[in-house]
Amino acid sequence: MTNSIFLMDRKVFYISMGILAVMYFVFGLVSWINAILIPYFKIALELTHFQSYFVTFAFYIAYFVMAIPSGLLLNRTGYKKGIMYGFIFLSFGALIFIPAAFMRQYAVFLAGLYCLGTGLAVLQTAANPYVTMIGSIDSAARRMSVMGIFNKSAGIIAPLLFAAVVFKSADNTTFALLEAGTLSDIEKNIILQELIRRVIVPYAILAIFLLFVGIGIRYSVLPEIEAGESKTGGEDNTNVPRKSLLDYPYLIFGAIAIFLHVGTQVVAIDTIINYAGSMGIGLLDAKFFPSYTLTCTIIGYILGILLIPRFISQNAALKFCTVLGLLLSLGVVFANHTVSLFGHTGNISIWFLASIGFPNALIYAGIWPLSIHNLGKFTKTGSSLLIMGLSGNAILPLIYGAIGDHHGLRAGYWVLIPCFLYLVWFAFHGHMINHWKRVK
Repeated sequence: MTNSIFLMDRKVFYISMGILAVMYFVFGLVSWINAILIPYFKIALELTHFQSYFVTFAFYIAYFVMAIPSGLLLNRTGYKKGIMYGFIFLSFGALIFIPAAFMRQYAVFLAGLYCLGTGLAVLQTAANPYVTMIGSIDSAARRMSVMGIFNKSAGIIAPLLFAAVVFKSADNTTFALLEAGTLSDIEKNIILQELIRRVIVPYAILAIFLLFVGIGIRYSVLPEIEAGESKTGGEDNTNVPRKSLLDYPYLIFGAIAIFLHVGTQVVAIDTIINYAGSMGIGLLDAKFFPSYTLTCTIIGYILGILLIPRFISQNAALKFCTVLGLLLSLGVVFANHTVSLFGHTGNISIWFLASIGFPNALIYAGIWPLSIHNLGKFTKTGSSLLIMGLSGNAILPLIYGAIGDHHGLRAGYWVLIPCFLYLVWFAFHGHMINHWKRVK
């Protein structure tokens, strides 16, 4: 494979990077709003912790179901037209929130979230190869870090913007009345109906915005991907034939690593509001905690841009970040001291949880290029397989929620430990396994 998939002048390169940055911003806007939707639905739809995490399940299971179809769609339509279809799916998913709010039906909301996830499966199947192959593979983690800043910046904005639009200053009193159980059924239903219908206007606006972004990118100067994939592909310097994706162990291990990594990421972000609530921090104050986590992530991205590959290789950064993530996870589970920081008083473990955002910044950026290199003609389908790994966002929060309901929210964070242990193994050894059997 050539160093760059595109032979373009510098102007088109920077415009293309700008378009991709807009796409990653939209990814973050749509994805990370789940952090506030989970406690919002838990209150407005009267859900348990386990039930509320079906928000992430419905959203991210679409990545698993639709990743391969997304790859086939892109092969059939081309990447730019496929991107437009992805945004149409996003727009339709946002529109589904409107009847769901009128009916106050969780299942309909979940259908909308699944449609949103389908749109993002298409978009990320297209966007990640663009970013990886638009330049040298050795600096792919740096470009992924740039995109990550836009993604996580949107993630910081999304919960705060949603809270500003949907919540009112008197809602803390309302939530206290609902929790106390002193309201009659009629009074409670009136309050909950009014609360859930607050999403109608913002999601209608979001649907229109997503549709226009998709059409704009379709007719932009973003080059169509004509992958510099080897037509023969399937072989390497050991002359061992590769007949399918299963012949690339490092790709399979990388897909598992993506699955576990994104699961730890969404657990750290989407559960932190409820965890703060277990410490007596009200929802209107707890809404800031996902932003703290994502701010740590952006700091990690900035360091990646400055250091990779000039001062540190993306592989060395991956090793450091996986080990640091494991240590911080142990801090979440075992640290036990009350601290006051940024106006919040709670157990220090919540700050270890927020800090996981820092190493998580460069783990995804490190896994992707190590998993997709030298795939030749299998690059597009290999990308789809890695996108399927994003379904870890669907599974791990449910495991966390089930443990949290039965053993306490803090105990649920034990799910992070085996995930980071595997990521450490992949960073130090797994990505170097080229064959299932030793080549003689």
